[in-house]
Amino acid sequence: MSTNKLKIINDPVHGFIKIPYEILYDVLEHRYFQRLRRISQTGLLSLVFPGATHTRFHHALGAMHLMFTALETLKLKNVKISDEEEKAALLAILLHDVGHGPYSHALESLLMEDWHHEKLSILLMKKLNDEFNGELDLAIEMFQGKYHRKFFNQLITSQLDVDRLDYLKRDSFFTGVSEGSVNTQRIISMMNVKDDELLIDEKGVYSIENFLTARMFMYWQVYYHKTSALAEHLLVKILSRAKQLISEGKQVEAYGNLKYFLYKTDFEKATEEDVNRFTQLDDTDVLSAIKTWQNADDFVLSYFCKAVVQRKFPKTVFSSQKFEESEILEKIERANQKFGIENGDQLVEQISRTLLPYDNQKQPIFLLKRDGRKIKLEDAETQILSAHINQPTTKNILFFPREI
Repeated sequence: MSTNKLKIINDPVHGFIKIPYEILYDVLEHRYFQRLRRISQTGLLSLVFPGATHTRFHHALGAMHLMFTALETLKLKNVKISDEEEKAALLAILLHDVGHGPYSHALESLLMEDWHHEKLSILLMKKLNDEFNGELDLAIEMFQGKYHRKFFNQLITSQLDVDRLDYLKRDSFFTGVSEGSVNTQRIISMMNVKDDELLIDEKGVYSIENFLTARMFMYWQVYYHKTSALAEHLLVKILSRAKQLISEGKQVEAYGNLKYFLYKTDFEKATEEDVNRFTQLDDTDVLSAIKTWQNADDFVLSYFCKAVVQRKFPKTVFSSQKFEESEILEKIERANQKFGIENGDQLVEQISRTLLPYDNQKQPIFLLKRDGRKIKLEDAETQILSAHINQPTTKNILFFPREI
């Protein structure tokens, strides 16, 4: 029985999303991709913004839709794009997060040491490519920036890529934080290509500035919100603590694939089993362990797990300056006394978050003037903000037990 693979999917953010090539449907149906349904797009953000329960699956589809829209726009501007190139670009963006670990980026390197999700995504793309008889060759080339037409890679990963356009609009929608909402259609309609490089028509300068500031507001208001930052940090603390206890020879209750990664120590080269187990790991494995560890014998592990499951977070203080060492030591001493422990330094910590809204050195955004000249965004006479948002800002968060 043949299946109609040219489906239409209803998305709450972009409306109807078309699947224009059969291979996209086949990849979408693959278990590697279906796993993204069980991985939250924003980690534990729903503990701060209750609506933020959307997944990486949502986001990957949305990014693919925006890629399709961008390529259609460029074709209307007489940029020659073949069906093969279009299909490859859609595959590359659809799979850009396929190697993502449970919850947040922060957990990947913990579970597989220094394996970043992009490294894992490439690995999984290559495995899919083998399964689909080389149909992903060009997609992998574009994803890695090896394809000679640079704008395809810029649409996948740059300071103005369809990945960012989707997650800002989507996260803004699901968190209800309207400051992060960007006009994706307007930005895409201003995209252009010259000498195979992605540019923005000069008249789109304010839409781009709005995009950069929306992203900045989303980071400070949502992703780096002090409770959001703390929740993500606690996930790292919990798994680090579990791994530390295991390395000391203590028993930590864990099952299946998560147990495998907690007990494994050598990740120099990912084995077939590593990859197979990683592609079965999702948020439910981690949450299940955290629920179990609420009753762990180790006070620190139990304390942090209860904080996450019962949403009884430590107290947080926000500052643009680093906290004094004496203030931190005093809180550690009080934690030791309060709980009758000696490792209160585990319960009191300073975490920092730094944001560079626009990096005009690494991947500058270029505008296309009417006379065909290319200029940097911050050099445009019409820009208002771009020349002023290229400095990093750091905020510090001190957390400590509420009981003290």
